[in-house]
Amino acid sequence: MATKPARQNRSKRPAGRRHPLATVALLVVGLVATGGAYTLFTTSATAETSAAAEATIDDGGKLFAANCATCHGVNLQGGTQGPSLIGVGAASVDFQVGTGRMPLAATGPQAEKKPVQFTAEQVSALAVFVASKAPGPAIPSDEYLQGKGNASEGAELFRINCAMCHNVAGAGGALTEGKFAPPLAGSAANHIYDAMLIGPQNMPVFNDTNITPEQKANIITYLKYLDETPSVGGFGLGNLGPVSEGLFIWIFGLGAIVAITVWLSSRAN
Repeated sequence: MATKPARQNRSKRPAGRRHPLATVALLVVGLVATGGAYTLFTTSATAETSAAAEATIDDGGKLFAANCATCHGVNLQGGTQGPSLIGVGAASVDFQVGTGRMPLAATGPQAEKKPVQFTAEQVSALAVFVASKAPGPAIPSDEYLQGKGNASEGAELFRINCAMCHNVAGAGGALTEGKFAPPLAGSAANHIYDAMLIGPQNMPVFNDTNITPEQKANIITYLKYLDETPSVGGFGLGNLGPVSEGLFIWIFGLGAIVAITVWLSSRAN
């Protein structure tokens, strides 16, 4: 009888051939390693960021206690000498301290712009400290401060919302009770944006519902255009419009006419 050939063991893999699950295992190991490294990196970065933020808040708190707490209170609650700062946000600090209006040098109808007493880092630390106590308007993003908006649209928005106080050329103007709208020539873009957000002094608040961030950027572009463009009509007389022009005519124009009349009379005599 013919013997049957021995049945080969089909479960045995040829030498050198990988197991079908080896690729899956390698993928799992790679994903676990990548995820672990990412978690370690992000955790370290988050810890460093948190530590830096806490240090900034601590520095801002020390500056506030030394320079602001006398009027505004240790807990920002305000008092007889100064208003509460709870909820004013970082933008308010950036404007008031960054333009030198605060700390206040002397009481008066309104705080006036003066040389800044703090470095940019100290102003930022104060802003972070105040913002950490309660939410409020934040410092604007750099994308709206580049002066790359639409100047013509900004001019129209400025004439509608701002020119009645600041003059169409941003030259400023007088208000009631000794207050005034300051000139805007040379103002920093972030301070212009801050002012629209917080409404300092008698200025109304223009939040993002009234004037969108893009429209605020257009207004900034228009004001920067005025800074960079000389008066096409010659001497601008302060850009105060008919007030300065009329004063010039009355003083110098009529004065010159009177002087010529007196000279002609003396010649005739």
